[in-house]
Amino acid sequence: MERYVQTFVDGYTGYARYLVHEIVNPGWHNYFYVLVGLSLAVWGLELLFPWRRDQPVLRQDFFLDGFYLFFNFFLFSLVGYNALSNVGVLAFSDALAQLGVRNLVAINIQSWPVWAQLFTLFIVRDFVQWNVHRLLHRVPWMWKFHRVHHSVEQMGFAAHLRYHWMETVIYRVFEYIPLAMIGFGISDFFVVHLFTLAVGHFNHANIKLPLGPLRYLLNSPQMHLWHHAEVMPADHPTGINYGITLSIWDYLFGTAHEPYVDSHLKLGFPGLDTFPRTLPAQLGLSLRPSLSKHETKTTPLETGDFPATDAGVTHTRSGSLRARTASAR
Repeated sequence: MERYVQTFVDGYTGYARYLVHEIVNPGWHNYFYVLVGLSLAVWGLELLFPWRRDQPVLRQDFFLDGFYLFFNFFLFSLVGYNALSNVGVLAFSDALAQLGVRNLVAINIQSWPVWAQLFTLFIVRDFVQWNVHRLLHRVPWMWKFHRVHHSVEQMGFAAHLRYHWMETVIYRVFEYIPLAMIGFGISDFFVVHLFTLAVGHFNHANIKLPLGPLRYLLNSPQMHLWHHAEVMPADHPTGINYGITLSIWDYLFGTAHEPYVDSHLKLGFPGLDTFPRTLPAQLGLSLRPSLSKHETKTTPLETGDFPATDAGVTHTRSGSLRARTASAR
């Protein structure tokens, strides 16, 4: 037990020292200011080349999302996540040792060229995250937390970082073993993280970014906006376009859906009008009762609600549909 307590203390104090050092030493070499700089750069592009020109500069919940940016990337670890995750890794390693397993590495990529390591880490991590994202939409107790991200009604770059802290726990748990099995630990993974962070900012930004044939490989603001649409197509009632950085997984597994480009899709989910709007209420969702078995993200569309068009399903509003799908959240 003493080892676990010491691991917790070291993890907490170590992260606290790291965060203070990051903040008091401005520069583009540390993560805190890289994140701030990247966010300001994408926001600047939003202001110069807005896709939705009628959207306010300080869109709805702009400052809420700004706080989520700092909370999810820094404050959450400071309040204990970093220390607890270190304890969790130690406990998991001890449990494996009891079973005679000393090493999870199946393919040690650390002897590969750096570019091959980075590429492999990126592909494996993105595919794991794509699968976790699907679970967040399909598993009721996970969707309960993921609704925070889908409560965005006006899309902008900072919406990328509006998510419940429990999502961090879920993603890291599912990522740990696959990444450990390929010898994860390369220091240059920071490069991959910055790339995926930038793509995530752009995918949520108020920017039109036509990719041409590359749309079958990379996610885009046009494609990701459909992921946030309030109403899902009938054949994918729980969600579409789960890609984090890459869109190819959605095309390979049949969850891609971008019938036409519409910058003003109605965003959210049925029942959004009763969803908590304040930060404390959203972060405290874990303390609320779980979703009932009758609560889902969306209700499949019926033919009478949304007439078919050559471009796909039209997203006009339907009072009868809202009445059927709205439920207390």
